[in-house]
Amino acid sequence: VSDGYARNFLLPRKLAKEANAQAMNELKNAEAAKEYKIKTETEQAKKNAEALSGRAVKIYAKAGQGGKLFGSVTAKEICEEIKKQYGVDVDKRKVVLENDIKSYGTFSFDIKFYNGVTATMSVVVCEQ
Repeated sequence: VSDGYARNFLLPRKLAKEANAQAMNELKNAEAAKEYKIKTETEQAKKNAEALSGRAVKIYAKAGQGGKLFGSVTAKEICEEIKKQYGVDVDKRKVVLENDIKSYGTFSFDIKFYNGVTATMSVVVCEQ
């Protein structure tokens, strides 16, 4: 950018920094830390996906006449059961259900742990 624009607008508002050796070094360190964080999160996601892939979660629910559940089985309930049964903490926003679960039976769902890392599990809804 031009000197005046940088000196009068960008630098006073802290929208930019002067490109000196210290600032460039800080930028390199920040990028390295970001790469390391992404790498460790990806490894953890792969480990969790391997531990849960192909497994089943059993949930007990009450139903009325005709086997129709009172309410439905939600992603939050599934995450709580995964934590109880397998000890893996999963965020409810990462559970992808195709349809609402409103009856007894076995249903398949995906967990998107990280970009490109997913695990397919099933939930078995049983009578309480």
